[in-house]
Amino acid sequence: MAKKRFALVGAGLFGEIHAKAYSAHPEAELRVVCDLNGARAKEVGARYGAERCCTDWRDVVGDADVEAVSIATPDFAHTQIAVAAAKAGKHILVEKPLATTVEECDQIIGAAKESGVKLMVDFHNRWSPAFHETHRLLREGALGDPRFVYFRLSNTTFVPLKMLSWAAQSSSLWFLGSHAIDMVCWLVGEYPTRVYSVSRSGVLKERGVETADLYQSTLEFPGGAVASIENCWLLPESAPSVFDLKCELVGSEATINIDGSSSRMVEIVGRDGVRYAEVLGGQLVHGKQGGFMVESIQHFADCVTHDEEPLVPGEVGLEVTRAACAIEQSAEKGEPVVIER
Repeated sequence: MAKKRFALVGAGLFGEIHAKAYSAHPEAELRVVCDLNGARAKEVGARYGAERCCTDWRDVVGDADVEAVSIATPDFAHTQIAVAAAKAGKHILVEKPLATTVEECDQIIGAAKESGVKLMVDFHNRWSPAFHETHRLLREGALGDPRFVYFRLSNTTFVPLKMLSWAAQSSSLWFLGSHAIDMVCWLVGEYPTRVYSVSRSGVLKERGVETADLYQSTLEFPGGAVASIENCWLLPESAPSVFDLKCELVGSEATINIDGSSSRMVEIVGRDGVRYAEVLGGQLVHGKQGGFMVESIQHFADCVTHDEEPLVPGEVGLEVTRAACAIEQSAEKGEPVVIER
Protein backbone atom coordinates (compact mmCIF):
# COMPACT_ATOMS: atom_id res chain seq x y z
CA MET A 1 0.00 0.00 0.00
CA ALA A 2 1.32 3.44 -0.94
CA LYS A 3 2.21 5.66 1.95
CA LYS A 4 0.01 8.68 2.70
CA ARG A 5 1.72 12.03 2.18
CA PHE A 6 1.70 14.54 5.02
CA ALA A 7 2.76 18.18 5.28
CA LEU A 8 3.71 20.33 8.25
CA VAL A 9 2.92 24.04 8.48
CA GLY A 10 4.84 25.60 11.35
CA ALA A 11 8.20 23.99 12.11
CA GLY A 12 8.78 25.47 15.54
CA LEU A 13 9.54 23.61 18.74
CA PHE A 14 6.34 21.58 18.77
CA GLY A 15 5.97 21.49 15.01
CA GLU A 16 9.15 19.46 14.89
CA ILE A 17 7.44 16.76 16.96
CA HIS A 18 4.90 16.42 14.13
CA ALA A 19 7.73 15.96 11.66
CA LYS A 20 9.27 13.30 13.93
CA ALA A 21 5.95 11.49 14.26
CA TYR A 22 5.31 11.28 10.52
CA SER A 23 8.88 10.27 9.72
CA ALA A 24 8.58 7.36 12.16
CA HIS A 25 5.14 6.19 11.02
CA PRO A 26 5.36 3.10 8.78
CA GLU A 27 2.49 4.19 6.53
CA ALA A 28 3.25 7.91 6.29
CA GLU A 29 5.81 10.06 4.58
CA LEU A 30 6.64 13.69 5.16
CA ARG A 31 6.31 15.49 1.84
CA VAL A 32 6.55 19.19 2.78
CA VAL A 33 7.77 21.26 5.71
CA CYS A 34 6.62 24.87 5.67
CA ASP A 35 7.73 27.69 7.96
CA LEU A 36 8.04 31.46 7.61
CA ASN A 37 11.68 30.94 8.55
CA GLY A 38 13.06 29.27 5.42
CA ALA A 39 16.24 28.14 7.15
CA ARG A 40 14.22 26.48 9.90
CA ALA A 41 11.98 24.75 7.33
CA LYS A 42 15.05 23.37 5.53
CA GLU A 43 16.67 22.25 8.78
CA VAL A 44 13.60 20.35 10.02
CA GLY A 45 12.81 19.04 6.55
CA ALA A 46 16.31 17.66 6.09
CA ARG A 47 16.32 16.11 9.55
CA TYR A 48 13.10 14.15 8.94
CA GLY A 49 13.34 13.38 5.25
CA ALA A 50 10.85 15.83 3.75
CA GLU A 51 10.75 15.90 -0.03
CA ARG A 52 10.73 19.68 -0.12
CA CYS A 53 10.41 22.83 1.98
CA CYS A 54 8.69 26.19 1.54
CA THR A 55 7.83 29.40 3.38
CA ASP A 56 4.25 29.99 2.18
CA TRP A 57 1.45 27.76 3.49
CA ARG A 58 -0.42 28.31 0.23
CA ASP A 59 2.21 26.16 -1.46
CA VAL A 60 1.21 23.33 0.87
CA VAL A 61 -2.51 23.75 0.30
CA GLY A 62 -1.95 23.87 -3.45
CA ASP A 63 0.20 20.73 -3.54
CA ALA A 64 -1.92 17.98 -5.11
CA ASP A 65 0.37 15.30 -3.65
CA VAL A 66 -0.29 16.37 -0.05
CA GLU A 67 -3.14 14.38 1.50
CA ALA A 68 -3.04 15.65 5.09
CA VAL A 69 -1.69 18.71 6.89
CA SER A 70 -0.49 19.37 10.42
CA ILE A 71 -1.00 22.99 11.45
CA ALA A 72 1.43 23.91 14.22
CA THR A 73 1.43 27.68 13.79
CA PRO A 74 0.79 30.04 16.74
CA ASP A 75 -2.64 29.53 18.33
CA PHE A 76 -4.14 32.66 16.77
CA ALA A 77 -3.00 31.67 13.24
CA HIS A 78 -4.88 28.44 12.57
CA THR A 79 -8.13 29.40 10.92
CA GLN A 80 -7.13 30.68 7.48
CA ILE A 81 -4.78 27.76 6.89
CA ALA A 82 -7.22 25.14 8.20
CA VAL A 83 -10.17 26.39 6.15
CA ALA A 84 -8.07 26.57 2.98
CA ALA A 85 -6.67 23.08 3.58
CA ALA A 86 -10.16 21.67 4.12
CA LYS A 87 -11.46 23.29 0.94
CA ALA A 88 -8.50 21.72 -0.89
CA GLY A 89 -9.62 18.29 0.34
CA LYS A 90 -6.83 17.70 2.81
CA HIS A 91 -7.25 16.06 6.22
CA ILE A 92 -6.24 18.36 9.05
CA LEU A 93 -4.54 18.03 12.43
CA VAL A 94 -4.56 21.35 14.30
CA GLU A 95 -2.47 22.07 17.35
CA LYS A 96 -4.47 23.21 20.35
CA PRO A 97 -6.47 25.38 20.58
CA LEU A 98 -8.49 24.80 17.41
CA ALA A 99 -8.95 28.58 17.19
CA THR A 100 -9.29 31.49 19.61
CA THR A 101 -12.91 32.40 18.83
CA VAL A 102 -16.05 30.28 18.61
CA GLU A 103 -16.80 31.76 15.21
CA GLU A 104 -13.44 30.66 13.81
CA CYS A 105 -13.90 27.15 15.23
CA ASP A 106 -17.25 26.98 13.45
CA GLN A 107 -15.58 28.05 10.20
CA ILE A 108 -12.97 25.29 10.43
CA ILE A 109 -15.48 22.59 11.40
CA GLY A 110 -17.90 23.70 8.68
CA ALA A 111 -15.21 23.65 5.99
CA ALA A 112 -14.05 20.18 7.05
CA LYS A 113 -17.59 18.78 7.02
CA GLU A 114 -18.39 20.33 3.67
CA SER A 115 -15.28 18.80 2.11
CA GLY A 116 -15.63 15.47 3.90
CA VAL A 117 -12.13 15.57 5.41
CA LYS A 118 -10.98 14.46 8.83
CA LEU A 119 -10.36 17.14 11.44
CA MET A 120 -8.52 16.48 14.71
CA VAL A 121 -7.29 18.76 17.50
CA ASP A 122 -4.01 17.74 19.11
CA PHE A 123 -4.90 17.52 22.79
CA HIS A 124 -2.08 15.08 23.35
CA ASN A 125 -2.55 14.70 27.11
CA ARG A 126 -5.37 12.28 26.30
CA TRP A 127 -2.57 9.87 25.36
CA SER A 128 -0.63 10.46 28.58
CA PRO A 129 -0.60 7.18 30.55
CA ALA A 130 -1.47 8.95 33.81
CA PHE A 131 -4.53 10.72 32.46
CA HIS A 132 -5.62 7.77 30.35
CA GLU A 133 -5.56 5.58 33.46
CA THR A 134 -7.54 8.16 35.42
CA HIS A 135 -10.12 8.31 32.64
CA ARG A 136 -10.35 4.51 32.58
CA LEU A 137 -10.83 4.28 36.35
CA LEU A 138 -13.56 6.92 36.23
CA ARG A 139 -15.43 5.16 33.43
CA GLU A 140 -15.22 1.85 35.29
CA GLY A 141 -16.60 3.48 38.44
CA ALA A 142 -13.52 2.82 40.55
CA LEU A 143 -13.35 6.46 41.71
CA GLY A 144 -17.08 7.05 41.96
CA ASP A 145 -18.54 10.20 40.46
CA PRO A 146 -16.13 13.10 39.85
CA ARG A 147 -16.88 15.86 42.35
CA PHE A 148 -13.83 18.14 42.28
CA VAL A 149 -10.85 18.51 39.96
CA TYR A 150 -7.82 20.67 40.65
CA PHE A 151 -5.63 21.20 37.59
CA ARG A 152 -2.47 23.29 37.57
CA LEU A 153 -0.50 23.83 34.36
CA SER A 154 1.99 26.68 34.41
CA ASN A 155 5.27 27.69 32.75
CA THR A 156 8.42 29.42 33.82
CA THR A 157 9.02 32.93 32.48
CA PHE A 158 11.30 31.37 29.85
CA VAL A 159 8.23 30.58 27.74
CA PRO A 160 6.71 34.07 27.37
CA LEU A 161 9.99 35.99 27.55
CA LYS A 162 12.33 33.84 25.44
CA MET A 163 10.67 30.84 23.80
CA LEU A 164 7.57 32.39 22.19
CA SER A 165 8.18 35.42 20.00
CA TRP A 166 4.37 35.77 19.80
CA ALA A 167 3.60 35.52 23.52
CA ALA A 168 1.99 38.98 23.53
CA GLN A 169 -0.59 37.67 21.05
CA SER A 170 -1.45 34.77 23.33
CA SER A 171 -1.66 34.07 27.06
CA SER A 172 -1.19 31.30 29.59
CA LEU A 173 -4.92 30.64 29.18
CA TRP A 174 -4.68 29.85 25.47
CA PHE A 175 -1.23 28.28 25.49
CA LEU A 176 -1.72 26.17 28.64
CA GLY A 177 -5.32 26.53 29.72
CA SER A 178 -6.66 24.93 26.57
CA HIS A 179 -4.88 21.70 27.57
CA ALA A 180 -6.23 22.00 31.11
CA ILE A 181 -9.82 22.69 30.05
CA ASP A 182 -9.82 19.75 27.64
CA MET A 183 -8.43 17.34 30.22
CA VAL A 184 -10.83 18.41 32.97
CA CYS A 185 -13.82 18.08 30.61
CA TRP A 186 -12.61 14.70 29.33
CA LEU A 187 -12.25 13.35 32.87
CA VAL A 188 -15.54 14.76 34.14
CA GLY A 189 -17.32 13.67 30.97
CA GLU A 190 -19.17 16.96 30.48
CA TYR A 191 -18.63 20.52 29.37
CA PRO A 192 -19.00 23.42 31.83
CA THR A 193 -22.15 25.49 32.10
CA ARG A 194 -20.72 28.37 34.14
CA VAL A 195 -17.24 29.75 34.77
CA TYR A 196 -15.71 32.34 37.04
CA SER A 197 -12.14 33.53 36.52
CA VAL A 198 -9.69 36.00 37.97
CA SER A 199 -6.73 37.29 35.99
CA ARG A 200 -3.78 39.46 36.97
CA SER A 201 -1.30 41.43 34.85
CA GLY A 202 1.78 43.55 35.38
CA VAL A 203 4.90 41.43 35.81
CA LEU A 204 5.20 40.36 32.18
CA LYS A 205 4.15 43.78 30.89
CA GLU A 206 6.96 45.39 32.89
CA ARG A 207 9.32 43.00 31.08
CA GLY A 208 8.03 43.94 27.65
CA VAL A 209 5.37 41.29 26.97
CA GLU A 210 1.82 42.65 26.85
CA THR A 211 -0.12 39.70 28.18
CA ALA A 212 -1.71 38.49 31.41
CA ASP A 213 0.46 36.94 34.09
CA LEU A 214 -2.08 34.37 35.27
CA TYR A 215 -5.62 33.01 35.26
CA GLN A 216 -7.37 31.31 38.17
CA SER A 217 -10.63 29.76 36.95
CA THR A 218 -13.55 27.86 38.45
CA LEU A 219 -15.68 25.70 36.18
CA GLU A 220 -19.10 24.30 37.12
CA PHE A 221 -20.52 21.24 35.36
CA PRO A 222 -24.15 20.18 34.87
CA GLY A 223 -23.68 16.98 36.89
CA GLY A 224 -22.47 18.91 39.92
CA ALA A 225 -18.70 18.58 39.54
CA VAL A 226 -16.49 21.63 40.10
CA ALA A 227 -13.02 22.24 38.71
CA SER A 228 -10.33 24.73 39.67
CA ILE A 229 -7.76 25.51 36.96
CA GLU A 230 -4.55 27.49 37.48
CA ASN A 231 -2.45 28.80 34.58
CA CYS A 232 0.43 31.25 34.86
CA TRP A 233 3.59 32.30 33.06
CA LEU A 234 5.46 33.45 36.17
CA LEU A 235 7.36 30.45 37.52
CA PRO A 236 11.09 31.18 37.95
CA GLU A 237 13.47 29.93 35.28
CA SER A 238 15.39 28.14 38.03
CA ALA A 239 12.49 25.66 38.40
CA PRO A 240 13.51 22.05 37.62
CA SER A 241 11.09 21.89 34.69
CA VAL A 242 9.87 24.53 32.22
CA PHE A 243 6.31 23.47 33.03
CA ASP A 244 4.49 22.45 36.19
CA LEU A 245 1.55 20.07 35.83
CA LYS A 246 -0.42 18.83 38.82
CA CYS A 247 -3.87 17.28 38.97
CA GLU A 248 -6.02 16.06 41.83
CA LEU A 249 -9.38 14.46 41.12
CA VAL A 250 -11.72 13.85 44.02
CA GLY A 251 -14.39 11.28 43.30
CA SER A 252 -17.28 10.21 45.50
CA GLU A 253 -15.41 6.97 46.26
CA ALA A 254 -11.70 7.74 45.85
CA THR A 255 -9.13 10.42 45.07
CA ILE A 256 -6.36 10.31 42.50
CA ASN A 257 -3.29 12.56 42.31
CA ILE A 258 -1.10 13.13 39.26
CA ASP A 259 2.28 14.83 39.05
CA GLY A 260 2.90 15.32 35.35
CA SER A 261 6.04 17.44 35.52
CA SER A 262 8.31 16.51 38.42
CA SER A 263 7.32 12.94 39.17
CA ARG A 264 10.99 12.24 40.04
CA MET A 265 11.06 9.18 37.82
CA VAL A 266 14.42 10.47 36.55
CA GLU A 267 16.06 13.10 38.74
CA ILE A 268 19.36 14.66 37.66
CA VAL A 269 21.34 16.56 40.28
CA GLY A 270 24.22 18.68 39.02
CA ARG A 271 26.18 21.83 39.73
CA ASP A 272 23.31 24.00 38.48
CA GLY A 273 20.68 22.31 40.63
CA VAL A 274 18.04 19.67 40.03
CA ARG A 275 16.22 18.87 36.81
CA TYR A 276 13.86 16.13 35.72
CA ALA A 277 14.19 14.22 32.47
CA GLU A 278 11.18 13.85 30.18
CA VAL A 279 10.66 10.11 29.80
CA LEU A 280 7.03 9.89 28.67
CA GLY A 281 6.40 12.77 26.28
CA GLY A 282 8.43 12.29 23.12
CA GLN A 283 11.84 10.74 23.64
CA LEU A 284 13.86 8.32 21.51
CA VAL A 285 14.11 4.74 22.75
CA HIS A 286 16.58 2.61 20.76
CA GLY A 287 16.26 5.05 17.89
CA LYS A 288 12.45 4.94 17.78
CA GLN A 289 10.36 7.98 18.61
CA GLY A 290 7.80 7.36 21.34
CA GLY A 291 5.81 9.06 24.05
CA PHE A 292 2.28 10.39 24.31
CA MET A 293 2.99 13.63 22.44
CA VAL A 294 4.05 11.60 19.41
CA GLU A 295 1.32 9.00 19.81
CA SER A 296 -1.48 11.56 19.40
CA ILE A 297 -0.01 12.68 16.06
CA GLN A 298 0.52 9.11 14.94
CA HIS A 299 -3.12 8.42 15.83
CA PHE A 300 -4.08 11.08 13.30
CA ALA A 301 -1.82 9.40 10.75
CA ASP A 302 -3.54 6.09 11.52
CA CYS A 303 -6.94 7.69 10.96
CA VAL A 304 -5.86 9.05 7.58
CA THR A 305 -4.23 5.82 6.41
CA HIS A 306 -7.04 3.53 7.61
CA ASP A 307 -10.00 5.87 7.07
CA GLU A 308 -10.98 6.02 10.74
CA GLU A 309 -12.45 8.86 12.78
CA PRO A 310 -10.09 10.72 15.16
CA LEU A 311 -10.61 10.40 18.90
CA VAL A 312 -10.46 14.20 19.29
CA PRO A 313 -12.65 15.75 16.55
CA GLY A 314 -13.08 19.44 15.84
CA GLU A 315 -16.18 19.68 18.02
CA VAL A 316 -14.00 19.03 21.09
CA GLY A 317 -11.81 21.97 20.11
CA LEU A 318 -14.92 24.12 19.73
CA GLU A 319 -16.08 23.39 23.28
CA VAL A 320 -12.65 24.08 24.74
CA THR A 321 -12.50 27.41 22.92
CA ARG A 322 -16.04 28.21 24.07
CA ALA A 323 -14.98 27.68 27.68
CA ALA A 324 -11.72 29.65 27.26
CA CYS A 325 -13.59 32.59 25.75
CA ALA A 326 -16.03 32.54 28.68
CA ILE A 327 -13.07 32.50 31.08
CA GLU A 328 -11.59 35.56 29.37
CA GLN A 329 -14.95 37.30 29.52
CA SER A 330 -15.38 36.48 33.19
CA ALA A 331 -11.91 37.76 34.06
CA GLU A 332 -12.61 41.02 32.21
CA LYS A 333 -16.05 41.54 33.81
CA GLY A 334 -15.13 40.30 37.28
CA GLU A 335 -18.24 38.13 37.46
CA PRO A 336 -19.38 34.59 36.56
CA VAL A 337 -20.32 33.85 32.96
CA VAL A 338 -22.98 31.33 31.94
CA ILE A 339 -21.99 29.31 28.87
CA GLU A 340 -24.79 29.02 26.34
CA ARG A 341 -24.77 26.53 23.48
